[in-house]
Amino acid sequence: MTIKQLVTGFVSLIVVAVLGLFLVTGWYIVDESEQAAVITFGKVEETVTEPGLKFKLPWPIQKVEILSRGTYNLQVGYQEEGGEVVEFTNEAKMITGDEFIVFADLAVQWRISDPEQFLFSTKEPETVLYNAASASLRGVIGSANIDDALTDQRPEIEARVFENLVELIEIYQIGISIQDVKLQDVELPTQEVRRAFTEVTDAREERLTKINEARKYENQKKNEAEGEKDAIISRAEGQKTERIERARGDIAHFDALYTEYLVNPDVTRQRLLLETLEQVLPHTDIYIMDSNNDTINYLPIRPIESGNNSNASNPPPLNNNDNEGGSENDE
Repeated sequence: MTIKQLVTGFVSLIVVAVLGLFLVTGWYIVDESEQAAVITFGKVEETVTEPGLKFKLPWPIQKVEILSRGTYNLQVGYQEEGGEVVEFTNEAKMITGDEFIVFADLAVQWRISDPEQFLFSTKEPETVLYNAASASLRGVIGSANIDDALTDQRPEIEARVFENLVELIEIYQIGISIQDVKLQDVELPTQEVRRAFTEVTDAREERLTKINEARKYENQKKNEAEGEKDAIISRAEGQKTERIERARGDIAHFDALYTEYLVNPDVTRQRLLLETLEQVLPHTDIYIMDSNNDTINYLPIRPIESGNNSNASNPPPLNNNDNEGGSENDE
């Protein structure tokens, strides 16, 4: 076998090896819930988030790290089995601001936000996250009173732990983003103390219940008062409108009377007198006497009702007997 044949065979062997290496390491698959970091000679070249079959240069030129885009759950201070806390770890034991010992544990939800930092900024990013979460929880519990940690101030404690942890992760730059922080349990070391604080918690919850009931009653009364106020205002507006319209009608009536008065003052004055007498004395028979106390006329001011005697609508004839009777009655 000649040297040329040897060289040709060696080159062919290299080509076949390269092709085989490309077929084995030159492609990868990205799932919908995953992201891929394409590493070229130890440096992240790009991050692939679109799912599907992808191709790259064969190893050792390029390699791919497949990372999840989902949410991870980190347990700080406890161990969990079947969704229940089975044991507190040493990290759970801490001291409050008023020097009480408590067991506190934390659940942290996080995601990989920067694959390059997550892979190369530190050797164990999850350990760094665990220590940062434990430090954040200790710092907040150490500045809070035991009453706040055991009762109704737990949401505020969670918010402060979240803020502190986010600040630490931004400083460390380990490619992780914090999604949520949940304070699982805060317990006292002895059963007797736990029972005492349970009673305190029940009393505070009852106080909050009474306060809420009182506020509900207050709002109800306010709504009733507002409704009554609106009804009074509405009635007042109606009375206002009614009086304005009545005043306008009176003005129009007075203007009409004044116009008639200008045309014939005597007749208008006499008619007004009669109308006034009818309004003031609606059920009175009026006799008009002369200077000698003799009856000279009879005016029936009452309206004549149907069914009355027709003679009652006519004044009685004036004669001497009537005059004499009138005089005698007057005497």
